[in-house]
Amino acid sequence: MKKNFSKKGTISRKRKQKQGGAAGQPFSPAYRDGYLLGYKEGLKAGTVSYGNDFDGTSIVIPTFNQLAYFKECINSIKANTDVPYEIIVVDNASNDGTEAYLRSQNLGVRYTVLEENRGFAGGINHGLMMARGKYIVMLNNDTVVTKGWLTHMLHCLQSDERIAAVGPVTNYIGGDQQIEVSYQRIQDMWAFAKRYSNSDPSQWRITDRLVGFCLLFRRELISEVGYLDEGYRIGNYEDEDWNIRIRLTDRKLAVAGDSFIHHYGSVSMKKLADQFEQTNDHNAKFYAAKWGNPHELVLKTKEIRRTENSTDLKIYAYHLYPNYRWIQSSAGILYWLADGQKHRISFVGADADYHQLQKKAVTLSRPELRQIPSGREITASSEQEITEMIREQNYTVGLPEGSIIMEDSLNGDLEWFQLSQGKRRPFVTRYAAEYWLNDTDTVHTLSSQVIQTLPLGLPLIAASVLKNPL
Repeated sequence: MKKNFSKKGTISRKRKQKQGGAAGQPFSPAYRDGYLLGYKEGLKAGTVSYGNDFDGTSIVIPTFNQLAYFKECINSIKANTDVPYEIIVVDNASNDGTEAYLRSQNLGVRYTVLEENRGFAGGINHGLMMARGKYIVMLNNDTVVTKGWLTHMLHCLQSDERIAAVGPVTNYIGGDQQIEVSYQRIQDMWAFAKRYSNSDPSQWRITDRLVGFCLLFRRELISEVGYLDEGYRIGNYEDEDWNIRIRLTDRKLAVAGDSFIHHYGSVSMKKLADQFEQTNDHNAKFYAAKWGNPHELVLKTKEIRRTENSTDLKIYAYHLYPNYRWIQSSAGILYWLADGQKHRISFVGADADYHQLQKKAVTLSRPELRQIPSGREITASSEQEITEMIREQNYTVGLPEGSIIMEDSLNGDLEWFQLSQGKRRPFVTRYAAEYWLNDTDTVHTLSSQVIQTLPLGLPLIAASVLKNPL
């Protein structure tokens, strides 16, 4: 039986440019010449340094209203951070004066103001694109950091290359990062936090889950596992999603128990009132549809790698993507993903045909695309010509390499696989299958007995939804 499937620059508000000096008078020619000279020199310096990381940490803070909390957060960073850092603020279209505060104060921060609320994932992703540090921290705006917070987390992260991300302990959060505290008022918090002012590696521990209110990681992790998934609304579950992707690539998560941060706790989400339950319900369903049973998936993936004797090989997110698929950059540059390489397409056919291929392609972020090794460029005039140029001609159970198969199940529990080098690679959920497949894919139905004769390969997952990839 055959079955067919069918299957999307961050714009900131324009600053109002003043047309005169402090008294509203036109700028003098000398002032204008000096301004233009400074602008040219700044542009030159920015162009030369573009893409160069600095040996420090970018602290990315998304904001949505809650100006008082935000001010307290910024002040605590400046008072309690003794290693090189930059602060990046992404304002999700606040209406409480946050924008005016950012523009009017000499805060020493880099910031952007979005035209709409893109939620935690969208705000963080925008900030990650701006970040230039060797290390990056995602930080909620309703936090107050204390002495040694970043230094101790950095020591923990740097202690083991397999550690991908580190989080602190706190007074208010879900999971094992929450600890008992002896204070009730923020004024009394500082005395409590003194016990965390000294580094103590004995307090570091590996965990299965870190909450996104504060996460430290190396910047290359973005290339390895991708950005946060913007399919989640406003907030909640996008950090859980990121945890799963990190663990599927066999990295570790760690809690730096010697780093303490006060967390007021979901102040922006609580302001949603009646919308909170609806938002949380949507995100929970999206998470379940995308991952099914993620913790079982992580364990199975580790077992498959042990069976393949590949536990020493570093794995990236693209290793968990299906073979022979169309992918594209955020700028619409088209590639054919085949056998772990991306092949850039030079299409000499009709523009309409090229646009049809783009509609089939999954958009990956630039850092993730750069991580995929480049194969040879393909020049062709049709989709068939492209797909036949770079495709192994191996056959398994009578079907060509890369075929999509579905188990003929009597109980209605459908599973999809892709044939890859004699193995069956399962799509982790129906969502993952439909994410990658399109209306020209032929799905072959095979019996359970035939499918079970094939060794199990690495799972196939969906990439992150990027609603504003530029």
